[in-house]
Amino acid sequence: MDSKTLLNKIEEAIEIKRRFFVENAERLIEAAELIAEVFRKGGKLLIVGNGGSAADAQHLAAEFVNRFEMERAPLPAIALTTDTSILTSVGNDYSFHEVFSKQVRALGRAGDMLLAISTSGNSENVLKALEQSKKMDIATIALTGKDGGRLKGMADITLVVEAESTPRIQEVHITACHILCELTEKMLFEGQNR
Repeated sequence: MDSKTLLNKIEEAIEIKRRFFVENAERLIEAAELIAEVFRKGGKLLIVGNGGSAADAQHLAAEFVNRFEMERAPLPAIALTTDTSILTSVGNDYSFHEVFSKQVRALGRAGDMLLAISTSGNSENVLKALEQSKKMDIATIALTGKDGGRLKGMADITLVVEAESTPRIQEVHITACHILCELTEKMLFEGQNR
């Protein structure tokens, strides 16, 4: 790859990110407000995704539990992607499609929130987790890509990165996750000494 091709790829990535945030700024603020409200009321954030999105789920949970940019109290967030014994036992005994929905049933409560991450919007186990959350009165946010897939419109708030490239979608997703953390921290803790 020559430098011109590389710079074109970088420009494409910047444009995808710019377009997403221009189109979704208000929805991101609304999503952060919902997350902050869940935490204020004693609820927790459950996060699901596969592959790179599983890594994003873990990353985001760590930012909420530990800290992001502010020194503050820890916030209850759980990546449902990390317990290999649960994932493999449910996958083996039932189906990989059930690995997140079973955990939502076990750990989720009305007043919690599910953040579902899927670059295609068609990951069956993510869709089932969202369906289970709806049955339990758990609020939902979806981060997806391409045309939104089957996930589009299922969540209380859906944020779609309109791009075909999985890496470009994932780059926007992690930036969106960081912005959600930053906004939520400010909504809950700005002006407080922790």
